[in-house]
Amino acid sequence: MGDRTAYRTCPLCEAMCGLELTLDDSDRVTRVRGDARDPFSKGFVCPKGATLGSLDGDPDRLAEPLVRKGDEHVTASWDEAFEAVRAGIAQVIERYGRDAVALYVGNPTAHSIAGPLYTGAIVKALGTRNLYTASTADQMPKHVACGHLFGDPLAIPVPDLDRTDHLLMLGANPLESNGSVCSAPDFPGRLKAIQARGGKVTVVDPRRTRTAALADEHVFIRPGTDAYFLAALIHTLFAEDLAVDVPGANGIGELRALVADLAPERVADVTGVPAAGIRRTARELAAAPRAAVYGRMGTTTQAFGTLNSWFVDALNALTGNLDRPGGAMFPKAAHVPAYRRRKPFTTGRWRSRVQELPEVNGELPVATLADEIETPGDGRIRALITIGGNPALSAPNSARLDRAFAGLEFMASIDPYLNETTRHAHVVLPPPRPVQTPHYDIALSALAVRNYARFSPPAVPLDGRPSEAEILARLALTASGSDGDVAALDDMIIASTLAKAAAHEGSPVHGRDADEMRAMLAGSGTPAERRLDMMLRLGPYGDAFGAVPEGLTLDRLRTDHPHGIDLGALEPRLDEVVCTASGRVELCPSALVADVDRLRAALAAGPPAGTVLIGRRHLRSNNSWLHNLPELVRGSNTCTLHLHPDDAARLGVAAGDGVRVTSRAGSVEAVAEPTDTIMPGVVSLPHGWGHDRPGTRTGVARRHAGVNVNVVTDEREIDPPSGTAVLNGVPVTLERVD
Repeated sequence: MGDRTAYRTCPLCEAMCGLELTLDDSDRVTRVRGDARDPFSKGFVCPKGATLGSLDGDPDRLAEPLVRKGDEHVTASWDEAFEAVRAGIAQVIERYGRDAVALYVGNPTAHSIAGPLYTGAIVKALGTRNLYTASTADQMPKHVACGHLFGDPLAIPVPDLDRTDHLLMLGANPLESNGSVCSAPDFPGRLKAIQARGGKVTVVDPRRTRTAALADEHVFIRPGTDAYFLAALIHTLFAEDLAVDVPGANGIGELRALVADLAPERVADVTGVPAAGIRRTARELAAAPRAAVYGRMGTTTQAFGTLNSWFVDALNALTGNLDRPGGAMFPKAAHVPAYRRRKPFTTGRWRSRVQELPEVNGELPVATLADEIETPGDGRIRALITIGGNPALSAPNSARLDRAFAGLEFMASIDPYLNETTRHAHVVLPPPRPVQTPHYDIALSALAVRNYARFSPPAVPLDGRPSEAEILARLALTASGSDGDVAALDDMIIASTLAKAAAHEGSPVHGRDADEMRAMLAGSGTPAERRLDMMLRLGPYGDAFGAVPEGLTLDRLRTDHPHGIDLGALEPRLDEVVCTASGRVELCPSALVADVDRLRAALAAGPPAGTVLIGRRHLRSNNSWLHNLPELVRGSNTCTLHLHPDDAARLGVAAGDGVRVTSRAGSVEAVAEPTDTIMPGVVSLPHGWGHDRPGTRTGVARRHAGVNVNVVTDEREIDPPSGTAVLNGVPVTLERVD
């Protein structure tokens, strides 16, 4: 038959690049290139995407379920595995109640169709309040800030990269990460385009990253002090009459008063940024014809993450750049209906049992998961389900959490690998290979810098194994104690959604017959694809079930646009987005104002003494996912400790020497790599390493184990408004290891 070509979206990061795959007669991927006809990525591909074939064919990927027998994991049939899940969960619920079961969802679920579609059904089936996700070790402060500002935690403005003249980035390194909470293929090319049209890129970061090296200006800042810097920028805008009026916003006067005592001169010592530099940055931001401020993980995973996220969008608003071309804008995803019935945002509807931390977005902070497993009493977590995550490496004080997992009465995991987390599972349910899985970016297309949609059908048949959607749907049914049909679950969800859409006055199908519309979905494919078809038809570009003949459907997206469809540049739509109780943007939300007292108290304590630890991204890495691929664990992708040459000299260490890094939570020994790209008093370890645990089946990762930075991050330190773990700015001590 010969080689054949298939096209799909890369599922390995947030950039959503199109790929062209070559497959041989045995359905093995033999070549991966960028899809030159994708209107969004235009042929761009990074080293991670180029290794999709190696990931797809990794011999350590699990092809069949595993069930634990004593200390061994043995192969089982799918029916045997699901029966073990049913029995394990039922026994825990019967003995201890539903809150004795917890669910942890990792960030790979955001790179799929099935994850976003079925996680809610699993939580509902379990009937537990113990939901934990990677969000509280990542971007949750952005959700909280946007929830209070705009009323919707999913209404996140992204920088309009292709039209801006001035980009100010804090704690972001998109040349390594490919962008995050801002989906943009070829981020490097987009930054260079800003410069080519006469614009400016400024990076604020404790490290001179690859992104900072590309920028027109790099500003060193002490880790954990971004909130002072941002507040001082806002102060300067007000003090120098550079702030503009923000139509449709409340709280401008209150915000002015709030930052009145946070002048650049007051925060210069603690941030390490000279007052004159802060004022110049504010003036340049205000003077730019079109500007955007963008903060990412370096700003969210620190002690004032929510304040940072709030201040970023306050700056966008006060410079007149919120919801305008070239500023910070709200994407319009093809599958998200504008008529959704949304309630104003709130947090704290329930609290964690041990630390009484508030619920946010329906979940509890992962930083307290070990507390909930270890602490005796009613509601103690006795069983855990993990979906696509590796919290034994990624959660703060992960060594403690790893020990806690060993004490669970039951654990089940959906994961392609037997890794540091799933080695504790009593049942492991592996999803199919990437090329066997349909793809549509439900989560990430709502964060894209252009409105764009692309559906990738499976390139290789399943050969009798269940799809990822079927695994998750069956898990939901199993958790509820039901033996129902998987398709029936989707039919129930479809029927409910269409009935609500028909009843909603703002819906494009208001007054229509729900059963008639449901019948129109019959030819859409699998149950998950029928749901996606429904979402596209109800979306802003959809056919409204035939009412808009030229509108989008899944069949049109699949058949007419196999390389994706460009739905246009971002457009102003703030009026559609805002759903606060007042119906206006709340620039100074009372729920966040209280946290400024904590900021002032820390400022009064003066500049921090000692050494602090920050994380690090590598282009060839994505958390712990990709360390089992030989192509991606070589070159610059190494687990070393970056420290300034002055600090290295003080310790008496040279490149290659061992250094012990110790915090309240724990200690690791890492290989020193002195570099002047990092500030004195700051050290950096990359995230996702530490593959030296027994009982795993990831041979390449084990040979390149590295050390786990989250052994020294501290689960007691969180950003209170969001519950997000502090992974940057961790106080540590250093010691040379002979």
